[in-house]
Amino acid sequence: FLEVYSCGGCISREAADVLESRIADAAHAAEDIIETRIVDQIHGEKMSSDELYQYLEKVIQDMGFIKKDVMKIKEKNIGIIEDRLHINSPTHGGSSSSPLTTKQIAVVGLNDQLIEVMDKLTGQQSNLRIVPIVGMGGIGKTTLARNAYTNQLIKEQFDIRTWVTISQTYNVREILVEVLLCASKDESRESLSGRSEGELGERVHKSLYGRRYLIVMDDIWSVEVWDKVQIFFPDNGQGNDDKSWDLLCGSIFGKEEDCPVELEEIGNKIAKKCKGLPLSIVVIGGLLAKSNPTRQNWEYISENLNSIVNMEDNERCLKVLLLSYHHLPVHLKPCFLYMGVFPKDSNIRVSRLVKLWISEGFLKPITGKSLEVVSREYLDELCDRNLIRVHQRSSNGGIKFCKIHDLVRELCLREAKKEKLLRVLRAVDTYSHPYGKITHCMYTLEDVFQLVNLRYLVVENFGYENPCRFPPSMYLLWNLQTLIVKSISGFVVAPSEIWKMTQLRHVQFFGGLKMPDPPLGGQDGEFVLGNLQTLSLIINFKCGEEVVKRTPNITKLQICYEGEEIEGYLSSYYCLNNLGRLGKLESFDCYFDSLNKPNRNDMLQNSIIPNSLKKLTLGWTYLKWEDMKTKIGWLPNLEVLNLNCKSVVGAEWETVEGQFCNLRFLQIYMCSDLEWWTTDSNHFPSLEQLVLEYMDKLKEIPSCIGEIPTLGSIELNYCSKSAVISAKEILDEQEDLGNVGLRVRVRVFPKDKQHFESLASPNFQVET
Repeated sequence: FLEVYSCGGCISREAADVLESRIADAAHAAEDIIETRIVDQIHGEKMSSDELYQYLEKVIQDMGFIKKDVMKIKEKNIGIIEDRLHINSPTHGGSSSSPLTTKQIAVVGLNDQLIEVMDKLTGQQSNLRIVPIVGMGGIGKTTLARNAYTNQLIKEQFDIRTWVTISQTYNVREILVEVLLCASKDESRESLSGRSEGELGERVHKSLYGRRYLIVMDDIWSVEVWDKVQIFFPDNGQGNDDKSWDLLCGSIFGKEEDCPVELEEIGNKIAKKCKGLPLSIVVIGGLLAKSNPTRQNWEYISENLNSIVNMEDNERCLKVLLLSYHHLPVHLKPCFLYMGVFPKDSNIRVSRLVKLWISEGFLKPITGKSLEVVSREYLDELCDRNLIRVHQRSSNGGIKFCKIHDLVRELCLREAKKEKLLRVLRAVDTYSHPYGKITHCMYTLEDVFQLVNLRYLVVENFGYENPCRFPPSMYLLWNLQTLIVKSISGFVVAPSEIWKMTQLRHVQFFGGLKMPDPPLGGQDGEFVLGNLQTLSLIINFKCGEEVVKRTPNITKLQICYEGEEIEGYLSSYYCLNNLGRLGKLESFDCYFDSLNKPNRNDMLQNSIIPNSLKKLTLGWTYLKWEDMKTKIGWLPNLEVLNLNCKSVVGAEWETVEGQFCNLRFLQIYMCSDLEWWTTDSNHFPSLEQLVLEYMDKLKEIPSCIGEIPTLGSIELNYCSKSAVISAKEILDEQEDLGNVGLRVRVRVFPKDKQHFESLASPNFQVET
C-alpha cells in the first residue's frame, strides 16, 4: 500500500512517513507483548487468554484506526492510482539483476585530469613525487585515483603498488602494515602484529628502497597523517555534461542498449542536475534502471532533483541518496538501513550479513526459496541500485564481501535513527550520551540463556577446560537462528537439548562440535531441525538414519574425523553411506586427523556424495588420483573443488572426457606426490580459475589447460620451477593466439625471485 500510494503521488512523503511510523509502532507493540508471554511461559508463569487480550486491546484499537485511515485514502484515490507512475515496477530488464553489477567504474568528465595524473606518474623523473587529488566529497577523487591505479600502463611502470584507505580516524601502524603486505608478499598480519611503529616504518623503507613504487592514500582528512608517514618512504572539477550523460546512460542501460530517443532530452537534464558527482549519477541511474522507462517517470525524478541542485556537494549527494532510498521497495528498506551498523570503510562479509538480515526478520518469505536465497537476491538488487558496492566475489561467482560509501553509511544512520530501527553509538558517545553511561560487560552463558528471544548469538573465547560443554539450558533460546562459537581449547560438546532448538539455521563451531545422537521418540516435528542449513565443524559426525531424517535441509556441512576409532568404522559406525540422502547438500568439507589415515576401501565403497553438491573440500583423505574418476568427476553440479593436504596421493593424474563439466574453480594444495598431470582442454570445459600450491614435484601444467576458453587465471604458490616455466609458456602461447584475457600470478620463495623476475610481464606477475 505505502509503495503504491506514496510513489504514485496520492499521499505526500510526509504523510506516508507518519503512516509508516504508526504501522511500525503497532507491529512492534504486538511483537513485544507476544514475546513477553513466551518468556513468561518458558519461566513457568501462566497467562490466560483474557489477560493476553487485555494486553493486546490497545494495539488492536490502534490497528483499527490505521485501517480506517488507509481505507479513506484508498476510497479517495480509487481509479486514479492506475494512471500514476509506478517507480518500483521492474519492467525494464525483466528481472532483479541488471547490467549495473558488471559495469566498470567510469570517470565523469575527468579525462583531462586522468591524463594529467598519468603523465605525472609516468614521467622520467626518479625522485619522490607527490600527486595530490583534492576536492569535496563525492566529486570523483577516489574514482579518478582508482582508474589511474588500475591502468595497465601504471601496472607496468611500478614494481610495487599499494592502496591504503585512511579515513578520519587513522592509525599510522595500520597504514604501515597495509603498505608492507603489498610490498612484501612473505609478510603477514600475524608476523607483523608484534612489531612497533618504528620497526614497521624501517621495514617499509627497506622494502621500497631502490624500487619504483606507487602508494595511493585515499580519504585523507588532514595533512597530519602524511607528516607522520612520509619519513618512511624513500626518495629513490567538476565533470562536463557529456560525460555525466554517458555515465548515467551506462548506469541505466549498460553497454548493450541505447537510451530511447524520447528520453534523451529529459535524461540530459537529470545528468546536469547531478553536477558531475559520480555517486549521485550512479545512484540516480540505479533508481531509473528500476523504474518504467517512460518520460513521465523521468520527469517526476527530474522535478524531485530541483530542490537539490544548489546544495553543497556532500549534502547534495545525501539528498540524492535519500530520494533513491524513498523509492526503494518497502522490503528492501530495513536491509539497506541495517548497513549502517558496520564500521566505516569496512569490508562486510556477505555470509554474516545474510544471517543478520534473517535474524532481524527483515526478509519477506517467498514460496519455494530459502531465506538465504531471498537475502542474496535483496543484496543483488541493492547492488544493482548502486547503494551497495561489490568488493570481492567468491570462487563460485557470488558476492563474498561488499562495501558502502561513507555518505551512504551516513544516510543509513540518519534514517535508521529516525525510524527507530537502530542506533550506532559513535566514539564520542562511549562515556556520555542521552541514554546514560556505556560500559563493557562480561556475561556468563547462563546469563545469555536468559535472553530467550535471541536470534543471533556469537560466543568468543569460549571455555578453558577440554572438552568444553554447553549447558543443557541452551535450549531456552527457543528462537535462536544463528549460533557461532569460537572456543579457546578445542572442540565443544553439545547437550542433547540442542535437538529441541528447532529454529536453528546456522551452527558454526570454529574449534569443532561434538553432536549427540538425536533423542528417540518424540511427537511429530519434535527434535527435527527442519530449518538447519549450516552445520560446521562437526567432530566424528555420525550420519545415521535419524540424523538424516531430522536435518533434511542441510546445504553446508563440514566434518572432521579424529582418533584411532575411525579405522574401518566409516560405514558401520559413522554411516557415511547416508550422506547421499542429504539431497539439498551443496557444500561439503571432509577432513581427517593427519595422524590417522582413513581406510581407503572403506571410504570408496561406503561414502556416497549427493549429486546436489556444488562445492567440495577434502583434506587428509588419502584417496588416489584414479578415485577422481569414480567418486568426484561425475558430480553433475560441482563448481568448486579444493583438494587440500594429502587429500589425494600418487604421482600421476589422468582425467577423462565427460567429467567436471561445470567445474569453475580448482585448487590443489600440498598434494605433493603429484608429478604428471595428463588432461585435455575439453576435460575441464568450464574452468575459470586454477590454483596450485606447494606442488614441488609437479613437472608441468598441461599446455592444453591454456586452451580452455573460460580460463581467466592461473595461480602458482611455491611450486616447482618447471611448473612455473610451463605456466609462462602457456601464457605466451595464448597471447600469440590473441588471447589477452589470461592472467598468471606466481609466488616464489625470496631466494628464487631473481631467477623468475626475467619472466615477468603485464600478465605474468612474480611475487614473494
